Amino acid sequence: MYLATANAHKAVELGRLLGTAVAPLVGYPAVEETGATFLDNARLKAAAGRAAAPQDAWVLADDSGLAVHVLGGAPGVESARYGGPDLDDAGRVGHLLRELGEAEDRRARFVCVLVALGPDGEELVAEGTLDGTITCAPRGAGGFGYDPVFVPAGDTRTVAELAPEEKDAISHRGRAARALRATLPAS
Repeated sequence: MYLATANAHKAVELGRLLGTAVAPLVGYPAVEETGATFLDNARLKAAAGRAAAPQDAWVLADDSGLAVHVLGGAPGVESARYGGPDLDDAGRVGHLLRELGEAEDRRARFVCVLVALGPDGEELVAEGTLDGTITCAPRGAGGFGYDPVFVPAGDTRTVAELAPEEKDAISHRGRAARALRATLPAS
């Protein structure tokens, strides 16, 4: 299976979560994420990956991000670009915390949508979510993106404070991968 990305780390993570080998797609033509939803963007990426992959291979694409209740679902599909194109993960986290300010309602949800396209055009879709809240300041050194400010419901630690196996067990990407794994044909 190929992942519609050039990001080897994401391919390793999804391979671990799916329990199968997943390779980054060499020469993947990164597409502009113009979709209104995570599903729209995952489909755009999967279609571009399908066009670049070997004919007999499955291609996987994901789109994921953070939806904050009081911000009307932002950053949403713009999670990787939130606050502007020149920001890194820490910059985006800082922008999010400034946007939230002293808001009492800090409910949020991580969302991941996976789309797998088979050699015959078959499409499989899976979604995973993780509900939680946003902290007032980053904590923890693990994970990436918004992990240092996201506390899963029922926990007191941020995702960045969880061990990798704890994160895999509850994460939006882990939940989506387990749902997809149940529908993939045996290889």
